[in-house]
This record gives sequence, structure tokens and C-alpha cells, in this order.
Amino acid sequence: MAFGWIDEQADQRRRAGLVRTLRPRPADSPLLDLASNDYLGLARHPEVVEGAARAARTWGGGATGSRLVTGTTELHAELERELADFCGAEAALVFSSGYAANLAAVTALAPHGSLIVSDAGNHASLIDGCRLARGATQVAAHADPDAVRKALRTHDGPAVVVSDTVFSVDGDAAPLAADAQACREHGAGLVVDDAHGLGVLGDGGRGAPHAAGLAGAEDVVVTVTLSKSLGSQGGAVLGPARVIDHLVNAARTFIFDTGLAPAPAGAALAALRLLRREPERAARARAVAGELHTRLMAAGLEAVRPDAAVVSVRAPSPEGAVRWAAECRAAGLAVGCFRPPSVPDGISRLRLTARADLSEGQIERAVRVIGTTRP
Repeated sequence: MAFGWIDEQADQRRRAGLVRTLRPRPADSPLLDLASNDYLGLARHPEVVEGAARAARTWGGGATGSRLVTGTTELHAELERELADFCGAEAALVFSSGYAANLAAVTALAPHGSLIVSDAGNHASLIDGCRLARGATQVAAHADPDAVRKALRTHDGPAVVVSDTVFSVDGDAAPLAADAQACREHGAGLVVDDAHGLGVLGDGGRGAPHAAGLAGAEDVVVTVTLSKSLGSQGGAVLGPARVIDHLVNAARTFIFDTGLAPAPAGAALAALRLLRREPERAARARAVAGELHTRLMAAGLEAVRPDAAVVSVRAPSPEGAVRWAAECRAAGLAVGCFRPPSVPDGISRLRLTARADLSEGQIERAVRVIGTTRP
């Protein structure tokens, strides 16, 4: 029977407690949201919503084509200029998603004969970029610059090191300055995904590379998403102008994909401008993360110290994590539930988002619900 193997895999997922389901949410959910990636609380901000609506009224509902045909508007160019300026990069290129931006950066910067050194904790989009690239990949121990050096020493030719800046599972930060030093010792480039750093780390939320003193470096390329701190959708690659020009000519997820729609481009631009005016949002997100961690630990839970806005709480098993998240939801709290294969170490977790707009009362309520529903 065609696709008969699907039933066998579905059976295996059920037995392992790894079945995933879609849960459409209403426009006005009664749940306290600690599950989304809306770190700065901007997704529903009136200025951001109006930015999306204004862009749709001006440019229409879709980009109408790839960026190289009709999919580039003046709005895209404006967003790229302001993103690059905010983050301290020479140039930027906007994609339809952060996933597409990561695929573009890795595949276009790791040609045949090159070496990719990939952190063991990297996001799936970076891993898929490594799989699609023509270069050979070596996986380095998580957040270990010496492991990066060891891998680079095995190759005599072009090389690139690939890492998240803030890892999405536990919320720990990569040792960016040390990674960059290891790259420079071997003439390698550094590609970092700042999806969870933009808007949270660095001066006024300018990101982890900015905080590490790497903004604008000629050997560093940064990818970002517009769907987390900026409350919109899409992604971008930031770096030297010659790298961006190369991506325009060589990145398949740029050349062959329809451009980012005007509405999310307008929303992201509005959010970026709002963050410039209100840089304290970044510090507030970090403060909320720290407070969540402190209170969870005081409640006897095993929580990982956050380096940005992701707070991870260990669960006893995949099934236990699913039940825990469901009981939190029943008590009015939405939390993320991470299980294999989404977790590289096989340990299931609840994943909490520390949003800048959470009140002290909401933080207290969230910790109370998580504590009282623990398996």
C-alpha cells in the first residue's frame, strides 16, 4: 500500500508519547501566554498592527513574486536599511522566514570543498542548512570553542562555523567572542542565528553579536527572525555588503521563493522603530526571565538559568511533559512543551517565554500554576 510506512511511524510515535497535534487558538484567548516567542509583547501593539495594515493597503496582500522579479518593494528596502543600521551591519537581506534565511546563509557560504563546524545544540534550520550545503559538516560539542578549534584544525581550506547565539531549548547563550577568536585563528567565517537574541540582548536589544562586539565585523554573518521580538513574520541575513550581494545571486531560498508579504514587512518595520524609541523593553524581558527562574527554583523546580528570555523547566519524561503542559493549560496558562526530537539531549522540558509586558502578578500566577501541576 502506498505510504504504508506512515502508519508504522505513527504507531511508534504514539507508543513513545511523541504525537504532535495542531491546536488553533482564538483571537482573544483567555490563557496567560508563556508559550509564544513574542518576547517584547509587540505582536498586538497598535503601532505594529497599523504598520501591517498600512503596508497591505499600500502594496496589497502579497509580494506577487520572487524578490528578483516583482517581490521587492520600497518597503523591503527600507526595512533592510533600518535593520542593518540598528544591528550595526553593513547590509541586510530580508527573506520570507527565518528558516529560509538560515538555509540561505549556510548553503550559500559553504560551497563544495569547504568545512562547516556546527554546534551540537543548533536549531533545525541550521542543521538543515548543513545537510543541504555542499560542504562537509562536523558537529562540535555544545558551546565549546576548543571543540570548534579542534574541528577547524582538521581542514585546510574554506571553513565556516555555524551557531545559534541563544539556544532555543534551554535559553543558554553561545560563547560568541570565543567562537569568533577560534574562527580568526583559522581564517574561518562565523555565521550566527540571533533569532532569540535580537530585541533582548545587546544595547537596546541590538542583539547578541552587538553585545559581543562583533557587529559589523567582516568575517561575521548574522541571521535574524522578524517573528519573535518584532512580533511579525519573516527573516533576514545581516553582514558585509559583499556577502549580501553573494546571497542575492547564489541563495536558492532567496532566488526561488516568493518575497515576504508587505504586511509582515510593515509590521516588522513598525516594531523596529518602536524598539528604538523604547529600548527598555529589552531589559524588561531579561528581568522577567530572571524573576521567573528565581521563583521556579525557589518552588523546588529544576529550571535552567536563562541568558536571554527563554526559561526551560525539566520534565520527567515526554509523556510527563505533555500532561504537565495540558494541566497548565487547564489552569489557564499556556506553556511550550519540548520533547524529542526537538531537544538535542533527549530531555523533555516545559519552555517558558519571558515577555516584557508580563506583570508581577502574572509572573507569580505562572509560577504557582507550574508548581501546583508538576508531575
